[in-house]
Amino acid sequence: MKLLFIGDIFASPGRRIVGECLSEIISTERIDLAVANAENAAAGFGITPMIAEELFAMGLDVLTSGNHIWDKREITDYLDRQPRLLRPANYPGNIPGSGVHVGRARNGVEAAIINLQGRTHMLPIDDPFRKADEILNGLDPSVKVRLIDFHAEVTSEKMALGFYLDGRVSAVLGTHTHVPTADTRILPKGTAYQSDVGMTGPYDSVIGVDKDLILRRFLTGIPVRMEPARGKVELHSVIVEVDESTGSAISIRRHTVERSE
Repeated sequence: MKLLFIGDIFASPGRRIVGECLSEIISTERIDLAVANAENAAAGFGITPMIAEELFAMGLDVLTSGNHIWDKREITDYLDRQPRLLRPANYPGNIPGSGVHVGRARNGVEAAIINLQGRTHMLPIDDPFRKADEILNGLDPSVKVRLIDFHAEVTSEKMALGFYLDGRVSAVLGTHTHVPTADTRILPKGTAYQSDVGMTGPYDSVIGVDKDLILRRFLTGIPVRMEPARGKVELHSVIVEVDESTGSAISIRRHTVERSE
C-alpha cells in the first residue's frame, strides 16, 4: 500500500496548493492513505475547526500537528470531537485530543498514525521515546502499518527516534523546521525515514513568513507581526510504499509540486 505524507501546511498558500493538487496526487500515485501536518494551516500559527474540515474535504484522511496545535482557542473542544486531528501524544496529563489514530485506508487495511513531539529546544514535555514504546505496546498486533510524525527541532533527536523505532514502525517522518532534508532512506530494519519532510507553503520566505519582516526582526531586535509570504508556493511530501503484511517499508521518495501565485 502507498502512504502520502505532506509536510507542514503553512497558511492559505499551503492550503490552496493542497486543494489544487491533492486529488491528482492521490489518483496518479494510487495513494491509499493521505496524511498531512496542519499545525500552521491558520495564517501560519495553529489550526481552526473550519480549516481542519476544509482539509478533510480536500481528501486528507488524518491531520497531525505539533507545538502550535494550541494556538487557536477554539481547537481545544474540537480535538475531542474529531479523532482524525491529532496532537502530540506525549503531552502530559489529561488533556483534550489524542496522539494516535487507527483507521482503515482506502484499500481496507488498518493503519496507525502516531504524532509525537521532541523535547530538545522545545517544551519539556514527556519522553517521546518511552511514549512511543507505550503506544506501540498497546496497539493490536494485527495493525502492521504504522506511521509516525515526529515534530521536533533538531535532526539528532529525530534520527535517534528513527533508529530507536527501526523495524517497529513503517515510517518515522520529521516535521517542524519547514526545510526539507536530503536524507530520505529506509533504515536497516525496514523503517522509512526523513529528518524533515519540509513545508507546504510559500518558499520565497523565511520558513513561510514574509522575509522582510524577519530580516527587520533580526536587524533591529524589535518584535514584528509575522505574516505569510507571497510568491511561489511548493507542496513538499513523501510517498512511502509499505508491505501491508509486515509493515516494513518497501520504498520512500520525495514528491514536490510547485505553483506560482
